Amino acid sequence: MLLLVPALLATALAAPAAAGTGGCPAVRVPGAEHSVTACLTDLTTAGTVPAGRTDPADWAGLEAPGTVTPSGVPGVQVDGYFPDTSTTNTNHGWNHDAQFVIRLPKHWNGGLVVAGPPATREQYANDRIISDQVLARGYAYAATDKGNTGPEMHRDGRRPGDAIMEWHHRLTQLTRAARRVAAHHYGRAPRRTYAAGLSAGGYLVRWQLEHHPSLYDGGLDWNALVFTAAGPNLLTTLPPALRAYPRHAAGDAAAHAAMLAAGYPAGSEPVWDYSHRNHWDFFQRLLREEVDPGYDGDTLAGTPFCPEGTGPGCDTDYDYRSRPPSVHRAMARVSLTGRLTRPLVSVQGSLDALTPPAKYGDHYHRMVAAAGRAALHRLITVPGGTHTDGMIPLAPDVLRPMLPSFVAAFAQLEARS
Repeated sequence: MLLLVPALLATALAAPAAAGTGGCPAVRVPGAEHSVTACLTDLTTAGTVPAGRTDPADWAGLEAPGTVTPSGVPGVQVDGYFPDTSTTNTNHGWNHDAQFVIRLPKHWNGGLVVAGPPATREQYANDRIISDQVLARGYAYAATDKGNTGPEMHRDGRRPGDAIMEWHHRLTQLTRAARRVAAHHYGRAPRRTYAAGLSAGGYLVRWQLEHHPSLYDGGLDWNALVFTAAGPNLLTTLPPALRAYPRHAAGDAAAHAAMLAAGYPAGSEPVWDYSHRNHWDFFQRLLREEVDPGYDGDTLAGTPFCPEGTGPGCDTDYDYRSRPPSVHRAMARVSLTGRLTRPLVSVQGSLDALTPPAKYGDHYHRMVAAAGRAALHRLITVPGGTHTDGMIPLAPDVLRPMLPSFVAAFAQLEARS
């Protein structure tokens, strides 16, 4: 979602190309068009919220109610953006994409963690679930907005798949820049660099580890997306749910069986209504428009919640396998291969109803094994875990927060790399 930025934050960050605030020397970020440096008494959300250096709207709904995260990490924060022509990110009043944040703790352990956000969120989305956690362990942290945000991210680029390919470019770009920033700031290069992310951010982790062995020592993903040209991908797993769920909600027993047959795990029923209203339809239309814009003609991202059987252009009736070869080529551009080059730990919720384990976590694990890289991958399935911990109140007796497992998995990654 697009962020509503407090006037205080926009005012505080309106500055020349590289500047420091409050007497804090400017940290220059290689390749950045604009950046602002601030020295903070606490780089975690306990400090960045009152200082106006994060946006809670960006991480709303990603953590379970009552979650307590670490705090008390002094250091330096750099906010800025790389050159880009799109303007979907309104953060800081900049109206400029390719925004980033870099956090450099005073007491550094020599490591760096780099992240991209889930869904259509921006660079602060992981502040509670990743940034707070790793800063408390002494890591420097950097995050990108992926280069396009919000419900019209598919308008970025010239051909199908361009917007998603920019996600990879922006994470690679930030990783290279953040490594140089850390080396200059601390006087030595990072000894370990990890990629971490949730959902779409987890997909970025996998892609980076498949393509950039020189940049990373390992990665950690949480309910990561999978894109493959032959399937599965969201365009093969979401339409069956869009067709079956309304019939299930109306009491059709056969529709419930159809949901299970499509891979949606038994026990995840309490989150189906929420997922239908907030995830399935939205992401189907958004991603279909990105790789298959011709399906609905001149309509942008389809018709929300069009009923089954509506006819041509209705995403509920979408059949990826019958689409032209050009659509499959577009999907192939953004597909994963399983050819990992560095250790990866994947954390998958057993009751995830956006990336069902049989079609996502389990499938990618099989891809890695088929590519001969099984020794590099560990898959941890969390019983009762759903797509985001913010959904726990939907069924608190059934659903289990995954953040503790994610934090524990990070320690396992450290031990493996």
